[in-house]
Amino acid sequence: MFTGIVEKTVRVIGVADGPRFVRITLPTSWDDVRDGESVAVNGVCLTVAARSPGELGFDVVQETLNKTNLKLIQAGDEVHLERSLRVGDRIDGHFVQGHVDGTALLLEQVSDAKEWRLRCQAPPALAKYLVPKGSVCLDGVSLTLAAVRGDEFEVALIPTTVNLTALARRAPGWPFNVEADVISKTVVSWLERQRA
Repeated sequence: MFTGIVEKTVRVIGVADGPRFVRITLPTSWDDVRDGESVAVNGVCLTVAARSPGELGFDVVQETLNKTNLKLIQAGDEVHLERSLRVGDRIDGHFVQGHVDGTALLLEQVSDAKEWRLRCQAPPALAKYLVPKGSVCLDGVSLTLAAVRGDEFEVALIPTTVNLTALARRAPGWPFNVEADVISKTVVSWLERQRA
């Protein structure tokens, strides 16, 4: 379980093909991480598979690569990191499972002196979970939906988010990993089952 409050934005050290998985290696100063610990990488819950001083390695299977933007990641690319939530921690964002629902295409960035917005398009199957003023997680970042029109939605970025994440540096066409709010998914799924 995560909160969508990114702890670090780092550049990928390496991506290597292994048998039945891809190994992504990232730099980190976390010296208390254990093998098997969960870390969200661009919002995807991954398991620490290897550790060395200043580095963590994650093995990513094909199923995860097929459904996320991790398949596009190369050495030097920026990714967001968040360690899993501990009992007693503050929950500053919203509950995020790290189970990415799919990708949402960045259509445009609009910025002026007053605000910075991202306009994205969700797959139709995910659009039903997006509600104005509800929560969404893009590449591991907890955000509030500023507008929803059909399968398109907008999020407004505060200066802190612009400065601490790579969201504002993504070009149109980037497929953000998207995780819809778990409460929205639960309510919509329950209502759909009641109608069936």
